[in-house]
Amino acid sequence: MMKLLALLLPAAAAYGQDSLLVVFWNLENFFDYRSEAAPEFWTSGRFHAKCNAVAKTLMLVSERYGRFPDIVGFAEIENAFVLRSIVSSTLLRKLGYGIVHYESPDRRGIDCGLVYRKPVLALSRSSPKHVFDSSGAVMATRDILLAEFDSLAVLVNHHPSKIGGKSDRRDAAMRRMHEIVDSLRSTGVRRILAVGDFNDELWASEGMETLKYNGNWEKIDGFFSFGDFNVQESVFSDPMLMMPDKAFGGMKPRRCFVGPRYEGGVSDHLPVILKISF
Repeated sequence: MMKLLALLLPAAAAYGQDSLLVVFWNLENFFDYRSEAAPEFWTSGRFHAKCNAVAKTLMLVSERYGRFPDIVGFAEIENAFVLRSIVSSTLLRKLGYGIVHYESPDRRGIDCGLVYRKPVLALSRSSPKHVFDSSGAVMATRDILLAEFDSLAVLVNHHPSKIGGKSDRRDAAMRRMHEIVDSLRSTGVRRILAVGDFNDELWASEGMETLKYNGNWEKIDGFFSFGDFNVQESVFSDPMLMMPDKAFGGMKPRRCFVGPRYEGGVSDHLPVILKISF
């Protein structure tokens, strides 16, 4: 593993000018084990085991794609401590990842976050973008996270869930995302990538599904691109992230918990991998 690190550190820097490797992953209820919001069965040991599993997955991504991810957007992380733990308490600490996080008004206390490789990318600015309802009030949901780099602006989204079957909250989040894109473009930003869990099947999904719900695979995680660059998308379904689906057959993502039962996995979502070329 250390040999791999030594080989890929210079490689990533060399690629940074004309291409990037971007990952998005919903980490499913990744709470800080010290917080009041965390369930009592969420211990320090299980927390750090999940950090290590996330890091190991990103290393497996690097082995498959020939470089470590330059940007990783996350959904369902509770706070900055979770992000710092992923990049500083694991083998990722040798790769120079910086973090971007802001607290959002989400009722469950889960936010979007982003990490990026400081040897490859310079962060120009970042900010949280509230989502507003029809009256102009801030919605109690996840903010859209904006991170602007020299070559690319990235929006990390986690749109409201389908609970109750209502789509108006997701429609508001999508409108807000496009408002942010339009605002960036009006100020001269030429390349914008919006990644996230959109909680809707917005794309053709055959072979690219990211979530299995009641036996049916769905693609609710993905991207939108705006500007003069190309994106190649894939879904990372490494065996380490999967387990047999005893109820419906086939395989499914191995979750960390099912209710209070510890499964030892990472998430019910699979990571989305985006190869960006300029």
